Amino acid sequence: MNNVIDVESGNLALGGRPILRGISLSVRQGEVVAVLGSNGSGKSTLIRGLMGLAKWNSGDIRLFGTPVAQFHDWHRVGYVPQQLSATSGVPATVKEVVASGRLSRRRLLLPMRQIDRAAVRSALAAVELTDRQNDAVSHLSGGQQQRVLVARALAGEPELFVLDEPNSGVDQHNRLGLARTLAHLVEGGGTVVVVLHELGPLAGLIDRIIGLHDGRIVYDGPPGDEATLEAHEGQGHVHHHARSFPDHVPLEPGWRL
Repeated sequence: MNNVIDVESGNLALGGRPILRGISLSVRQGEVVAVLGSNGSGKSTLIRGLMGLAKWNSGDIRLFGTPVAQFHDWHRVGYVPQQLSATSGVPATVKEVVASGRLSRRRLLLPMRQIDRAAVRSALAAVELTDRQNDAVSHLSGGQQQRVLVARALAGEPELFVLDEPNSGVDQHNRLGLARTLAHLVEGGGTVVVVLHELGPLAGLIDRIIGLHDGRIVYDGPPGDEATLEAHEGQGHVHHHARSFPDHVPLEPGWRL
């Protein structure tokens, strides 16, 4: 199975201060990887580096086999940034933000094609925001704004789905909704990398955990090795689950799949 992400001896500094040190990891196609670590461990910087939003000082970093600095097939990647940095003060409707997820798949300034409109409708339906598509994003709750960002990424029909702390500041119902959405993506062969403080409702989907501490990888393996994770980060108990999501888990009407 092909690797979607490859990082070899990656080092990244911001403002002259080292953030990531000697990072080496690979993510295979179809894998679901959770990145865990305390605040300041380098989780979000790792994601920004993978997305080409922060420049690596050294190392070999590749997406789909191409060095990230030369990677242009961004339609293959769906990125969900942290909520507050992405939606504050956006003067746009829900539909407009979600439609922007199609930009990497069509030529700039040309009208949307039927296939683009269908992808936007499908993405809105996936997070059950069809009835709010004409509302301003700034008028939505935090959980609804997060669903807009998820829908924007889904609209691009990505092969790799990268999420930076999608559960931060949202309630349990929205976390369950996200888990169901990602389950459908994984069933279709998608690859997921997600930054989390705890596994929560996503536990049943996770194949592998990457634990960061002080910019270094201190754990890379399956869920279930509580002693290793607790020793480095105090993450609490992380139990291994087969990939599943129980049908009986109740969801609020606002996000039901």
